[in-house]
Amino acid sequence: MSKEKRNLDLIIIGGGPAGLTAAMYAGRAKLNVLLLENEIVGGQVRNSYTIENYPGFKSIDGGDLADIFQEQARELGAIIDEFDSIQNIDISDDKKTIETESYIYEPKAVIVATGAAPKKLPIPQESEFSGRGIHYCAICDGAIYQGKRVAVVGGGNSALEESIFLTRFAEKVYLIRRYDYFKGEQALIDEVFNHPKIEVLLNEDLIEASGNEFLQSVTIKNTKTQEVRSLEMNAVFGCIGTEPRTEFIKDYLNLNAQGYIIADEDMQTNIKGVYAAGDVRQKRYRQITTAVADGTIALLNAEKYILNKK
Repeated sequence: MSKEKRNLDLIIIGGGPAGLTAAMYAGRAKLNVLLLENEIVGGQVRNSYTIENYPGFKSIDGGDLADIFQEQARELGAIIDEFDSIQNIDISDDKKTIETESYIYEPKAVIVATGAAPKKLPIPQESEFSGRGIHYCAICDGAIYQGKRVAVVGGGNSALEESIFLTRFAEKVYLIRRYDYFKGEQALIDEVFNHPKIEVLLNEDLIEASGNEFLQSVTIKNTKTQEVRSLEMNAVFGCIGTEPRTEFIKDYLNLNAQGYIIADEDMQTNIKGVYAAGDVRQKRYRQITTAVADGTIALLNAEKYILNKK
C-alpha cells in the first residue's frame, strides 16, 4: 500500500531547544508545521540535572525545561510526531520530499535541528560494554550504580556536571582527564575539586575496559610518565564531546570537516528553503540559549520564504 502524501508549510527535523523554539514561532505564525523527532523530545537538555544559566529560571531540572518547551510548542499549534523516523529524503531548491515510516511529506521549507550525539569512547571494548558499564548519560543510567565505583571521562562542563550528579549514587567518582586543565566553568571546577566523593585524575587516558559480561575494571595510562595502572570500576560515563547528526542529510547540505552544517547568519544552508539551527550547525558556541536563538532566526527566515512561495 502506497503511503499518504501530505503537503505542509514547514517540517522541523529535531526536537531539541532549537527545533522546539522554531515550532513555537511557527505555531504562533499559524503555519502548517510538523516537528519530527525519532527519539525523545527535548534533546540533550534532558541530560542536564540542573540548569542555572537559562534566563527566567534561577535553577531548573533539564527534563522540566524540556517539558515546558514541548508543552508550549504544542499549545501554540505545532504538531509534534515522535518516533516516526525518516526513511528517505530528497531536497532541492525547487522541491522537498521527506518520507517517514508512515507518510510522504512535501513541505515548502525545512529546518534541520537534529543536534549532536555523544562521541563514543575510543577504546576497543566500547561496543562490548556499551550499556553494561559504559554509558553516556548519568541522568539516564547513574541510579543503577548506587554504592558503586564509577568514572567520568572528559574535561568540559558536561564531564564536570556528570561527576557531581553521580555523587548522589556512587560511593566513589573518578574524573579522568587526559590533560592537566579543564575547559569548564570555574564554579563547576571548584565544586568538583572540593567534593569529598570525587577524585580527579589529571594527565590520565582511558585505554582499556575489562570484565565478565559487565564492566569490572579499567586501565588508564599517564600521558606524561606513560605509567599504566588498573582501577576497579563498575561504570564509565563518556563526556568527550559530540558528533553532529547529519548522516541522513550529508548528500544534500554543505558540511564542514567535522560534519556540522554550514549555514549563514540567517541559518540558510546551500539549498533555498532549508535552514539549520542549534548544535547541528557550524558555530563557535553551543548553549541552550544559542540554540533557542538559532531556532528563532531560522523560523523567521523560513516564514518569509514560505509566504513568498504561496
